[in-house]
Amino acid sequence: MAERKIGTVIRRRPVTLHGDATVQQACQEMHHHRIGAIMVTDANGRLEGIFTGRDAVRLLAEGRNPGHTKLNAVMTHNPEHMPPGGTALEALRLMQDGGFRHVPVVEHGRVVGVVSLLDFRAHEHDRLDEETGLWERIG
Repeated sequence: MAERKIGTVIRRRPVTLHGDATVQQACQEMHHHRIGAIMVTDANGRLEGIFTGRDAVRLLAEGRNPGHTKLNAVMTHNPEHMPPGGTALEALRLMQDGGFRHVPVVEHGRVVGVVSLLDFRAHEHDRLDEETGLWERIG
């Protein structure tokens, strides 16, 4: 079975905000769109960072005010990303190795999508599990 390319896994357009938006605005967008991550971009749509639900929880636990905290102060700067031609297995491997659940898809420097763990098929997760098990036995 041929591996799916990331470009075919993308299910919707990415939700983006600029780094000067507040965490509260980002959380409102995440709630409205029922998503777990906001892509933070510059005026030309170039990826600068990613803000996730985990970041929001950390910010609140630290007692910071989401209405006054800017995304560029708390986002993950220069996040790992993939081109649309990357494979589903490569994206899953990147997520597993990095300990995150979202990967921005970037083409020519611009964000064209985002994929999350839930976007992949069971057999793709199974294949990653098999690969991981093989490396554990070898190592």
